[in-house]
Amino acid sequence: QVQLVESGGGLVQAGGSLRLSCVGSGRTFSSYAMGWFRQAPGKEREFVAGISGSGRGTGYADSVKGRFTISRDNAKNTVFLQMNSLKAEDTAVYYCAAGTTIATLKSANYWGQGTQVTVSS
Repeated sequence: QVQLVESGGGLVQAGGSLRLSCVGSGRTFSSYAMGWFRQAPGKEREFVAGISGSGRGTGYADSVKGRFTISRDNAKNTVFLQMNSLKAEDTAVYYCAAGTTIATLKSANYWGQGTQVTVSS
């Protein structure tokens, strides 16, 4: 089991950058694939980025490829989402999740409480 806590959200102008962090508890953090999802008001939750337990494998939604980078530091039980060239449509609550594989993260059992990202245009 793992507990997840996100941080790093905020208000930025379009074209700006933010880095989100998600800190997990537990000594088996490196065995979990981790990912980021987001949900805008009135919209479905959508996959943003995922990373394998080792950090060697990553995946991204087409909408963020080339702009967002997911990474992890297993020694610190932390996963990051570096968000560059932010657009108004990136505005959402961002959640981190822990699961068995990147492909199955949407049905993961472990989720953080979310952090708000607002991009003004």
